[in-house]
Amino acid sequence: QVQLVESGGGLVQPGGSLRLSCLASGSIVSINTMGWYRQAPGKERELVATVTSDARTNYADSVKGRFTISRDNAKNTVHLQMNSLKPEDTAVYYCNADRITYFRLFRQTLYDSWGQGTQVTVSS
Repeated sequence: QVQLVESGGGLVQPGGSLRLSCLASGSIVSINTMGWYRQAPGKERELVATVTSDARTNYADSVKGRFTISRDNAKNTVHLQMNSLKPEDTAVYYCNADRITYFRLFRQTLYDSWGQGTQVTVSS
């Protein structure tokens, strides 16, 4: 069974930093694009950043210059380094993988997988 598990959320003061991690577990062969999304109370889920298997990145304008996404293909992990955090960054952050190829009895593909989310709160 393939799962995405996030870690690293918490409470931080404005201007502080946090590092989120997401591990994809299972008999994974490959993962296409991985990314982070967030959802604040009363708002829709929005893109934060994505990274392709060949390390091309994309960021929401609101986090450019403050957040950095990276991945380790060998370990099936993706990280989000968040610096200069603002109260408006407060949200539940979700890890996503758009296409995971894995092996369970035979080669299979899982589309649009999500983690359970991790809370990030920026407050003094």
